[in-house]
Amino acid sequence: MAIRYWQMAAAAVGFRLVLVLFGGDLHLASRPEVSTPLTSLRRLAEGYWLKQASVSPYSGSMYHGSPLLLSVLGPLTNSRPDGHHAHIYCSLIFVAVDFLAAMLIRATGHKLQMARNRSLKSLDLTKAVNDTVNVSAGDVASLIYLWNPWAIVTCVGSCTSPIENLMVVIMIYGACSRLAPLAAFGYVMATHLSLYPAILIVPVILLLGYGPDAPPPKVFLIKGSSASKSDESDNDKTTRQRVVQQFSWKPVLHFIFWLFIWSCHVLLLSSVILKKVGGLHEMFEKTYGFILTVKDLSPNIGVLWYFFAEVFDFFRNFFLIVFNMNIIFVVLPLAIRLKHRPCFLAFAYTAIVAILKSYPSAGDSALYLGLLGLFVNELAEMQFTFFLFFGYIGVSLLSPVMHNLWIWRGTGNANFYFATGLAYTCLQTVLLVESCAHRETRPSSLLPTCQAIYSSVAEPIKS
Repeated sequence: MAIRYWQMAAAAVGFRLVLVLFGGDLHLASRPEVSTPLTSLRRLAEGYWLKQASVSPYSGSMYHGSPLLLSVLGPLTNSRPDGHHAHIYCSLIFVAVDFLAAMLIRATGHKLQMARNRSLKSLDLTKAVNDTVNVSAGDVASLIYLWNPWAIVTCVGSCTSPIENLMVVIMIYGACSRLAPLAAFGYVMATHLSLYPAILIVPVILLLGYGPDAPPPKVFLIKGSSASKSDESDNDKTTRQRVVQQFSWKPVLHFIFWLFIWSCHVLLLSSVILKKVGGLHEMFEKTYGFILTVKDLSPNIGVLWYFFAEVFDFFRNFFLIVFNMNIIFVVLPLAIRLKHRPCFLAFAYTAIVAILKSYPSAGDSALYLGLLGLFVNELAEMQFTFFLFFGYIGVSLLSPVMHNLWIWRGTGNANFYFATGLAYTCLQTVLLVESCAHRETRPSSLLPTCQAIYSSVAEPIKS
């Protein structure tokens, strides 16, 4: 099994390298589904040219990304080997970044599986552990990410989305491993590159405090009530209750400390880079302000560009508040409902961000679909999978067609392309709602657990 996994992973990396080295210019960088005003490498190259000319990279309306990316990737945009497209060196870096993200997703899946097995063994359900382990969710999730067509076109399409995805994965892996410095680094960098990952602080704190996902507390309570009818000692009951209820503040405080350290480092480096060509105030205005105010209404696979192109200016500020607050409104209810599933909560937040963010791209969907693969054993019986699978394929094929009819051929209008974006948003919403509902109401992975608990309760009663 391990050999087959590495073969498929190597094939995915090799396929990316073939597209980068021998695919020529596929014009993916100009696709609105792939590149956004925040992630476009062409805009980064323009910002780097302005900086080299002693002009602020945020002059005009071209560059809206991080000054750190400007310093790291900017020099690579000037080099163009013969016979290859302009940003080949950056694309090679993105291939390595994608592979690293997939490996961290795989390691996160293994951490989740080990934590789940420990939880079941603490309930004396060793047989349930052996019966419910079918496939390695970490391997499946990493292969889903590596072979996802959206992840591939994002990697090859000259945009910085793979780096943003990597930082989110680093944050989740660090939190699952209870490595506070690594989790804080991923969180600070992900929030610096894109404002929306800031809401992921909730699952990060839950992961650091409670540990990775475990069976619901009611499962432990059922087992505890059965123990009162059996010969279990009081010490074992106390130990089991402590395993379920204890929240560790030490890693959380450690995380907050490192959060402050990394934030200071990022702000210091940014101020040094922009010392003679702007400042931090301009950076915040042109990055976070640009995200929140939705000033660029160029078409993308979301719906906000069309809405704010049609809304009256008098109501624009009101609807900006409404759409930005939509993301915040769902944070607390989901955290309350899924507090015992912090890693799944991180997937839910990531999917919500991909649906509601102002400048979405295919890379956002590639990330949350990869995280969803971590729960493949539990969502195998999820409804509407056929509809969702072919719906995603249909939208992926129709989106470039409608864009071509509207922009280049002139035989369509904005409604053609907006319809595909609206359908895409609806598909993502159905996937998110159905996965959350299936996870809580029909958790097939916990069925053997509940059966084992019932047996352990029934046997002492019958005897």
